[in-house]
Amino acid sequence: MYQDPDYDDYDDDYGPHTGDPMLDREYEQRGYSGHNYNDYIPEQVKKFLVYFHEMINEGKTFEIADLYENAFPKLTEQFFKTSPWPEADTVAQYVNDDQLFLFLYSELYYRHIYARVQGGPTIQQRMESYYNYCNLFNALLSSSSPVELELPNQWLWEIIDEFIYQFQSFQQFRSKISKKSEEEIRILKGNTRVWDVLQVLNVLHSMVDKSNINAQLEAYSKGEDPDLVAGEFGRFSLYKMMGYFSLVGLLRLHSLLGDYYQAIKVLENIELNKKSLYTRVPGCQITMYYYVGFAYLMMRRYSDAIRTFSNILLYIQRTKGMFQTKTYQHDQINKQTEQMYLLLAICLVLHPQRIDESLHSKLKEKNFAEKINKMQQGELSEFETCFNYACPKFLAPVPPSFDGPMMGEAGPREPSKLQQKVFMDEVRQQINLSEVRSYLKLYTSMPMDKLGEYMSINVDELETRLLCFKHKMMNMVWTKGTSGLDGEFQCQSEVDFYIDKNMVHIADTKVDRRYGDYFIRQIHKFEELNRGLKLLKM
Repeated sequence: MYQDPDYDDYDDDYGPHTGDPMLDREYEQRGYSGHNYNDYIPEQVKKFLVYFHEMINEGKTFEIADLYENAFPKLTEQFFKTSPWPEADTVAQYVNDDQLFLFLYSELYYRHIYARVQGGPTIQQRMESYYNYCNLFNALLSSSSPVELELPNQWLWEIIDEFIYQFQSFQQFRSKISKKSEEEIRILKGNTRVWDVLQVLNVLHSMVDKSNINAQLEAYSKGEDPDLVAGEFGRFSLYKMMGYFSLVGLLRLHSLLGDYYQAIKVLENIELNKKSLYTRVPGCQITMYYYVGFAYLMMRRYSDAIRTFSNILLYIQRTKGMFQTKTYQHDQINKQTEQMYLLLAICLVLHPQRIDESLHSKLKEKNFAEKINKMQQGELSEFETCFNYACPKFLAPVPPSFDGPMMGEAGPREPSKLQQKVFMDEVRQQINLSEVRSYLKLYTSMPMDKLGEYMSINVDELETRLLCFKHKMMNMVWTKGTSGLDGEFQCQSEVDFYIDKNMVHIADTKVDRRYGDYFIRQIHKFEELNRGLKLLKM
């Protein structure tokens, strides 16, 4: 493994200081004189590691969840706020050198470096984290019998989520060739298989296959017993949930690579509008809906995208109390929520239709209304700005060139520019449709030449725009009981028309507001609030 010579003598020059005055004073009072900061572990942290190890060995999921979600973050704030936790080699003596536990601990160790340590991970740490993931997944996948390990669903999801995040981070890091030293380029050229896209895909597909999760989901949708098709490994919660979360990971990975058809395809056995396994972990649920909605948007299935974003945003509104605490994915959930509101706004500008009143009110708040108005007026720059903020950080499926005159020419932004171009080409095709729609909503019938005069175009150009309107408003729409890729073509525009000789006949398909349903929902919400207040007073 590569060793960075710049870090060999760090402790000799600077001593084992963390930047935390209280912690540094404790080291001095204890007479610390070692050459490696990781040689010293506070007593409280030692006890935590020993107990954490015991609980994992005993399979006490509730205790593990509490240690993972509460104790670990608290100790991080207290002792390792901006510095790494002790390395696995140092921790090994306190956990009987248990390799599986050390793989899990190292996953947390590197995740903390990515999230909290100033400057982020070094190139060495990026590679070591990859090899640790390889060791962890190999331990689970290469075993002749299921590994008897019970972990909380939240942790299992975040292992998969972090695995893909670090892959994404490495691809972006590697693509910035112009900022790399000769030594870094030499290392990258010698380790082309590290964080390779095929390796990452292989891990996720292997986990899906090992768990037989697709067969289980298919049986579940038919009302049959999933355990009958789960196989030896799939009956264990660890493999079942890891397989399930790997499907969501594949959705995300294919979306990042711009393969939206395959992104939706991997979820063919999951019905999004039905309560299922992903609902146990809110972060997984929100991530799934975000990438599914975005894939539908890029496939020009606006009705499905609007339905997807509306469902998850209403869920977030109802359960927003769950996201108030400072959790590991708190910031990510908040950002994805903001992104989905913008994507919903884009969909509604391109394909107007009625949405839930509470979502409609939310889009009128903050700066959403201003952005929607600018997009409706045809400002292409506003479409670009909203898309760039709300879209994922796309990746190229191949590494950059490290040799020759073309070295690093594409750059890390090239995949995003390509996806933006695809999106903007579609927007340009629809840029004049809002004007057509506005005139059609004013009349029930009108001569072609008269409508052309109002729009300052000739009849031939008007026919072209009307045909474009018909084409763009006809979308493939998901129907109940089918996979996410199936459906039927429907026109869900609020106005429809047909042309008879020289006359345009317009039909208003707008459905009147159902005020009764709205007030009933508000009454139910009010009653729930009252019940909650009564429980708090008891």
